Amino acid sequence: MTDTSTNATPANPTPANPPPGDWPRTIATVFGLGFVRVAPGTVASIAALPVAWIVADFGSRFWLLFLAIMTTAIGAWACELYSRATLNPDPSECVIDEVAAQFLICAIAPLNWFAYLLAFVLFRILDITKLWPINAVEKNVPGGMGIMLDDTAAALIGGVVIAILAHLGLV
Repeated sequence: MTDTSTNATPANPTPANPPPGDWPRTIATVFGLGFVRVAPGTVASIAALPVAWIVADFGSRFWLLFLAIMTTAIGAWACELYSRATLNPDPSECVIDEVAAQFLICAIAPLNWFAYLLAFVLFRILDITKLWPINAVEKNVPGGMGIMLDDTAAALIGGVVIAILAHLGLV
């Protein structure tokens, strides 16, 4: 007889006590960043900035855009499964959407510290206030894709502002 107690799945898996190998939770919460008690979305956005800088600097803004698209696709899958498991249509601990959107707005921004700071501030303001059309996306697109796309809309709107400012030579 073998002892399998070390490989046992928790009797009642919950978000705080997930089964081993719970990749949707790990991805949706960005390795647990979503469980930070204060401003988890802001924390995830801040965590995304150095990654965005490194990818844009050593690769290109094209590769950062590709990373944003891939993060959005994988995040939609993870958030869909995680939101179903928690019976919550938009869990606050799902912060992969902030990471993907921060990558997106940084892909639009010039690679300089002021533009990245502006990208961060604009994205957070737009994501938190959820003005139209961002709130329309949030209300009308269900599931994991909805969790991801409202932040994508905020990043795109902020990206347009940054692109205009860059064209005018202000960033």
